[in-house]
Amino acid sequence: MPDFPTLAKLAEDLESGRTTARKLVEACIARIADPAGEGQRTFIHVDNDAALAAADAMDALRRAKAAPSPYAGIPISIKDLFDIKGQVTRAGSRALDDSPPAEQDAATVARLRRAGFVVIGRTNMTEFAYSGIGINPHYGTPKGVWNRAEGHVPGGSSSGAAVSVLDGMAHAALGTDTGGSCRIPAAFNGIVGYKPTQRRVPLDGSVPLSFSLDSIGPLARSVSCCAILDAVLANEPISALRPRPVKGMRLAVPTTIALDDLDTEVAATFERALKSLADHGAIIERIEMAEFHDIGPMNAKGGFAASESYAWHRYLITSKGDVYDPRVSVRIMRGEAQSAADYIDLLNERRSLIARVNARVAPYDALVLPTTPNTPPKIADLADDQAFTRENIRALRNCSLINLIDGCAISLPCHRDGDVPVGLMLAGAGGSDRRIFELAAGMETVIRV
Repeated sequence: MPDFPTLAKLAEDLESGRTTARKLVEACIARIADPAGEGQRTFIHVDNDAALAAADAMDALRRAKAAPSPYAGIPISIKDLFDIKGQVTRAGSRALDDSPPAEQDAATVARLRRAGFVVIGRTNMTEFAYSGIGINPHYGTPKGVWNRAEGHVPGGSSSGAAVSVLDGMAHAALGTDTGGSCRIPAAFNGIVGYKPTQRRVPLDGSVPLSFSLDSIGPLARSVSCCAILDAVLANEPISALRPRPVKGMRLAVPTTIALDDLDTEVAATFERALKSLADHGAIIERIEMAEFHDIGPMNAKGGFAASESYAWHRYLITSKGDVYDPRVSVRIMRGEAQSAADYIDLLNERRSLIARVNARVAPYDALVLPTTPNTPPKIADLADDQAFTRENIRALRNCSLINLIDGCAISLPCHRDGDVPVGLMLAGAGGSDRRIFELAAGMETVIRV
């Protein structure tokens, strides 16, 4: 695959005049339209005219020395879960086809526009964000990077977001993460995906899956790219990211659940990355996380995702359930059987879980674990519902641990060039976002030896 530039490199090229926003947008549009590529399955909607007009506006502002940020004019894709003024938000579904166009941008889209990013289009996704695999029966499934001739899943639910960055159809992507939906597609495609501490980024103007767990984050080509976008999304100043030296990092590898049932390639690649970190002076300790055993029982009736999605969908699914992806609707309907008492129990159990896990990880700089225990499955192999369910649960397992503890986490590629993509996840307690970025920046190249 082509080696596309980072946001920092694009900003330099724009500032120096080596490129323009119009050229960047035109190149992205051409890649989306390429009949030999994945564009038709990656994007649900592309507004060429609006993107070109925005690019021209950013070029004019830069000539006038009035660009709103160094990144003004860089094309970014938007997951179909977010409102864009004047467009219908379908959330990867056909059930919302007749919804009115959005009256205003989602809060996060508005923040990206204020920084000068150019919205290139709306990316495909798992319907209503309810899967970690990325298959969509309504709009097609974009093929992930691994062995495209065979056709492997892109990961979900931000499937199109990852492929848009991977294939240069956008230079960054806005995604969401309820149980791994930024990190899983990043891991399956060899890019970087970030899930922030939830409270830092507003959910306004996005279709919810689980308002207790939903987080909004970026997918991009480097740790620095994700840090830049995270600052914009959180409405914080963009400051230079200072990588932490690997030597002296205190990293904990949870041996409970997170290392179970790993594919051979995942296990070998993860262990090689840990060895490289240790060789560079990181202090790595394998620890039991007994608290993780509580999560299975908490989710036995569907957990927050089922209860909260059912609350949002219950009228729509009654009238239009026949157009839902059955693999999505069956998971939503699990929420119908949960009682108010069940939900209150969940809230109390989660509060206790967060406190106990935070105390457990306090002595360490971060947790380190495989982003997913599985490598990207073949799309054809998931036609069977049992196979789909098994691989979906596996893909979500490690990432969802961090959503439930209200943490923040980043997925970094740790495989060698030419090998099947494998992600290494670095995670911390809620509020430790900056530390996670600094640690990730320090180890980014070390783990791919």
